[in-house]
Amino acid sequence: MEEETPDVELPQGFAPHVERSLFEGRKIFLYGEMNQRAARSVTERLVAMSAVSDAPITLFINSQGGHVEAGDTIHDMIRFVRARVRIIGTGWVASAGAHIFLAPPLGDRFCLPNTRFLLHQPRGGVYGQAVDIGIEAQEIIKMRKRLNEVIARQTGQALERVEKDTDRNYWMNAEAAREYGIVGKIISSESEVV
Repeated sequence: MEEETPDVELPQGFAPHVERSLFEGRKIFLYGEMNQRAARSVTERLVAMSAVSDAPITLFINSQGGHVEAGDTIHDMIRFVRARVRIIGTGWVASAGAHIFLAPPLGDRFCLPNTRFLLHQPRGGVYGQAVDIGIEAQEIIKMRKRLNEVIARQTGQALERVEKDTDRNYWMNAEAAREYGIVGKIISSESEVV
């Protein structure tokens, strides 16, 4: 006689189980807009995982970008922690997301075949008195110079080319991003991440 199977509800604590599994597997997911909440979440995990072990951490990113300083925080913390951080792009990696993607050495930067990348200059949304707008414009110019220098250093491209490419939206598919020096290896399987 066949028993009737009742409707199954996810057990209470399912989310903590997933979190524990990701922590033990040393995997971090960074999806969506870059903001202070995302920066805190990712950096907390990087620091905690690095404190437990020097084993590599894998960060998956799919982001349209967002707040530059949130991106700076994650970029710097990837380089700061003791553990090696490998990054895998999926979907799209744009703007501040691309800045984060460039943090590890080239050999630790992977993407899936359909990933798209977008480089561009920082954008401002400043309102107020003319003097304040002028101050903010100068800060955006400094930020653009700094971000272009990071792109040039991490890709091996000439700064002059990066400045030209980031003047407007510069889209690349996975292969173009590999040729540019953003991506170290295009992968189709987790087994290809070494």
